[in-house]
This record gives sequence, structure tokens and C-alpha cells, in this order.
Amino acid sequence: MPLVSFAPPPLCLSFLSHLLPSLPPPVRDVDVPPLLRRRFILSGYRPPGLPLRCYILSLLQIHNQTLNVWSHLLAGILGFRLQGPEGQGFSLDAASLPLVLYVFSAVMYLSFSAAAHLFQSHSEQLHDWFIFLDSVGVAVFQYGCALALSVYSADAAWTQSMLGKVFLPGSALLAWLSFAACCYAKLHFHRLDPLNRKFVQLVPTSAGLLLVIGPLTQRLTAQQWSPAVMLHLLQVALFLLSFFFFSCPVPECFAPGRYDIIGHAHQLSHILSALGTLVQQEALFHDFLWRRPTLIRRFGEQRLLLDCSVFVFLSCFRFPQFVLALFGLVEFN
Repeated sequence: MPLVSFAPPPLCLSFLSHLLPSLPPPVRDVDVPPLLRRRFILSGYRPPGLPLRCYILSLLQIHNQTLNVWSHLLAGILGFRLQGPEGQGFSLDAASLPLVLYVFSAVMYLSFSAAAHLFQSHSEQLHDWFIFLDSVGVAVFQYGCALALSVYSADAAWTQSMLGKVFLPGSALLAWLSFAACCYAKLHFHRLDPLNRKFVQLVPTSAGLLLVIGPLTQRLTAQQWSPAVMLHLLQVALFLLSFFFFSCPVPECFAPGRYDIIGHAHQLSHILSALGTLVQQEALFHDFLWRRPTLIRRFGEQRLLLDCSVFVFLSCFRFPQFVLALFGLVEFN
């Protein structure tokens, strides 16, 4: 009686090995180009030049970008829901549209960021390409955040103030400047001066962050500690901490090599920004359910639709800018 073998045929094994190649172990900083290194991070780099599917499979590998990818990927998945607290949903009308666009912008920036950190180790050119794409997501989220906060979270007195009247145009301008500054820094401080590149990127980003906090200032100083206000306060604290770790290479600067895989500054910035986004979304859901009955009467349907159309225009306008930045990068190289 012949033995029955359950082993797959050699052709099947060959096909699977082609689809699922074995991943090489992470390498040290000296084994990757200078552009793909981070200061004070000495190991845990994925080798450049591998097939793109290897970087997709590196989702399941331990390296110095693993937590950067998974923190924003999971936050994007968790944030993609259109239901408020206690399972109360909302329909797509003028009052709900700013919140829908906010959720869309949050998922966009988290997804683009996860993709950037997943694929940027492939090559210097792809690294820059995904950094630009990441900047598109951040700029879109910056205005989506400003739109939702100005509609749902700002008090009437702040909305009628001078700052309230110029808030959305100023946010749109700063969102554009944030993306333009990132492109400029990448093109003109490409490899020569990382400190100047970081400074050029941080100035408009920090100004945008301070402006976005504007609608919350009156509520946060009024000492009316509702659940939404507590969530907004926590979100501001998380974003400020995230900005600090994005700006400063702490703690790895004190012990190079010790925090390569877990605990370096960019990783902490990612985790804090992901948590801050989820907390902010919950706060906006609370504010939306609280103020929804009066939104149309307070703002008018036409104004809400106009503000939302500006978001769509700016989001679409980012991609021609993105393409021009890529052409500039190719010319620069």
C-alpha cells in the first residue's frame, strides 16, 4: 500500500517562496545611505533596494520603524467610524459634513504616515516621495481639524471675535505653508543641513498647532469641566508632547543605540499623535451631539457647505503641489 504524502509539490513551494520571500535581518546605520538614517539610531534599519513586497511583509518584522507604522495604522483603523458616543450615528447633512471631513482627513494623514514609514527604507528617492505624501496628509488634517473645531467646539463669543473670523482662512494658509515648507526643506536642505531642514518644517507646523488650539482657549479657561472639555484638554496635552518629541531626539540622544527598536523620539511622537487624534475625535463627537440641534441656525447651511467646499478644494489642490514637488526633487537630484 503506497504511502500518502501531504507535502506540497515543489512547484507550489517555489510559487509561495516567490510570493513570500524570506526577509533579511535588520542592519546597522553604516549599511544604509545617510538620508535613510536617523540621528542616534544605530541599528534596526531595513536594507534598501529590496522588492516592495519585502517592505510590506516587514509589517510582521521587528525593526526601528515597526511601532511607527503600527501606531498610525491601528489609529487609522480605529478612527474610521461614523458613530458618536453611545452608538449614536449621524446622517450626511450640512451639520454633519464637517465631522465627516474631519474623520476623512484623520484617516488620510494616519494612512499616509503609516505608508511613508513602511516604504521609505526602499531607496532615497522613494524616501523623499513618501515624505511628501506624508506632508499632504498632515496639511489636509490640519485644515480638517480646524474646520471641525471651529464648527463644533468653539463658543459663540469666540466665533464672533476677530480671531474667530480669520481662523479658517488662516488655517488654510498655514496648512498650505506647512506643506510648502516641507517641500522647500527637502529640496534645499536635502542632505546637507538636517537642523535647518527641521527648523523650516517646524515653524509653520507649530504656528498651525497654536492656531488650531484657538477655538478651545475660551472653553479650557472657563473651568467648566464637561467630558468634552476634559477630552480636549487631554488631546492638547498629547499633541504638545508629540510636538516636543518630534522636535527633540530625546531620549536617544542621551544613550545612542539603546532606544533603536523601542522608545526613540519619533516613535513616541507617533504614539502620542495617534492617541491625541483618537481622543480629539471622541471630543468632537461629544460636541457634535451637544450642538447639532442649533448648528444650522447658528452658522447657516450655506456657510457650512462653503467651509466644507474649501476643505475639498484644498485637499485636491495638495496633489498638484505634490506632483510639482516631485518634479522639483527629480531636478534637484
